[in-house]
Amino acid sequence: MSNTVKIVRFHKTGPAEVLQFDELPLPEPGPGEIRLRVKALGLNRAEIMFRNGQYLETPVHPAKNGYEAAGIIEATGPDVDGSWIGKTVSTVPGTFKLNDHGVYGEVAVVPLHGIAEYPSTLSYEQGASIWMQYLTAYGALIWLGQVAKGDFVVITAASSSVGIAAIEMVKVEGAISIAVTRTAAKKAELLKLGADHVIVTDEEDLVARVNEITLGKGARIVFDPIGGKILESLAASTASKGIIFEYGALAPEPTPYPLFTALAKHLTIRAYTLFELTPDPVFPKAKQYIFDHLALGAFRPIIDKTFPFAEIVEAHRYMESNAQIGKIVVTL
Repeated sequence: MSNTVKIVRFHKTGPAEVLQFDELPLPEPGPGEIRLRVKALGLNRAEIMFRNGQYLETPVHPAKNGYEAAGIIEATGPDVDGSWIGKTVSTVPGTFKLNDHGVYGEVAVVPLHGIAEYPSTLSYEQGASIWMQYLTAYGALIWLGQVAKGDFVVITAASSSVGIAAIEMVKVEGAISIAVTRTAAKKAELLKLGADHVIVTDEEDLVARVNEITLGKGARIVFDPIGGKILESLAASTASKGIIFEYGALAPEPTPYPLFTALAKHLTIRAYTLFELTPDPVFPKAKQYIFDHLALGAFRPIIDKTFPFAEIVEAHRYMESNAQIGKIVVTL
């Protein structure tokens, strides 16, 4: 085993090119930590925002990055049971900070509470494509939204990994998904992946189509990572006493609050992130729910494209192109 490893860090915020491979001493896990020999990395939009200095957490340079990795535990901290060594696990976003435990690298040191085993039928690539998407969807749709059979659920940015996870989850719960995408290029694939309806906003009026699909009732739940001006249309598409979950801020413009629509419909417009779920006592239940549905095949991580570790900059550029349907994975 080499005494040094390559860790991806960035020494200033900016475009994908700021990511660089730093040769560093092999890190040793401290109390409560394990060291993972990384086999695959799952990329997330949060990591692009972090690299750009636009995330909830401010980078401390030189900054690590990355929430999701799958691999084999090769070392444990002094107070961690050594029987973990040799086990295949993946890291769980929302259980650690990127500055402290970013996982882009040949190895990653993370807290023991920040890992989880996944069904052995999944590959490393699939194992790195689980927790961010399914936990994010679970927190809004199951835990907070209590989605039920027959509910209409509008899912924007539906071709993202979280969007696809939400489509699968809505189907499992017997509700009806209305996937929203900007261009027609992704419509057929979204229908193939299980969306009950797909609205192409470049070609169709969002509010009119939701009203048509729901027979004028509107959607009880809206699951949106975009914000910005679309929130006004989403509010107009929501049923009386419905709830809109805003779990991201992808829009480049400010997000106006649709006050009169919210007042008229008694809407709940609620900010939500995965960081609300992970410290809650419901977290173990959420992980078990996801594990069980993965094992049954009801949930199936969709991988759009894989890149070798040496091309992680290109992988970031590809994510920024918004061309993907599902997860972008980096392999080691």
